[in-house]
Amino acid sequence: MERANSRRGRDVRITPLGLAGILQIPKNAHALVVFAHGSGSSRLSPRNAFVAGALNEHGIATLLFDLLTPAEEADRANVFDIPLLADRLVAAVRWLDGERSAAKLPLGLFGASTGAAAALVAATKLPRRIGAVVSRGGRPDLAGDALDKVEAPTLLIVGGADVGVIELNEEALARLHGEKALEIVPAATHLFPEPGALETVIEHAAAWFDAHLAPAARG
Repeated sequence: MERANSRRGRDVRITPLGLAGILQIPKNAHALVVFAHGSGSSRLSPRNAFVAGALNEHGIATLLFDLLTPAEEADRANVFDIPLLADRLVAAVRWLDGERSAAKLPLGLFGASTGAAAALVAATKLPRRIGAVVSRGGRPDLAGDALDKVEAPTLLIVGGADVGVIELNEEALARLHGEKALEIVPAATHLFPEPGALETVIEHAAAWFDAHLAPAARG
């Protein structure tokens, strides 16, 4: 995972709570993706950092940030509070829109585990700003009734050996009304640790973001 480590990015603080984040905007970036990590993870998630580094090389800017304050992380219930996590994503997008280097970039969301549900809920709150959503090993079902309101093109990526989660993703996919797709990575488990599995995730995600966040796709 050397790529993620070699592209550290700029440490930022997202108002109003001062949430810690890492913003990486490569030269001539054509889009920006905000990451929503899963339960028990943070902006330093090695898997999300690896995906972010690959997207950076693809010309896509990224923001990884902590969705909770240190005090909030002490209460395990907050990790599964989807409305709270979604509100933090909305706040991050609004903060980005105040950043000169990021404000005009087409924007997508990349969620993992519970972060996928938060991303989908956030997309319903910012329908004119969120151009695409990608879920990696996510629990989109936890978005509840918001699934019926998602307008952003949504890609769900699941490991072929992630028993139970595949079915939850299939059920969530059926409820989405906009453009949607489900990609199953053969033999991969929930965290995609198998050789080549995370690279396959990156290929699917980059293609989806390119298709829906490119200037022509946006309008």
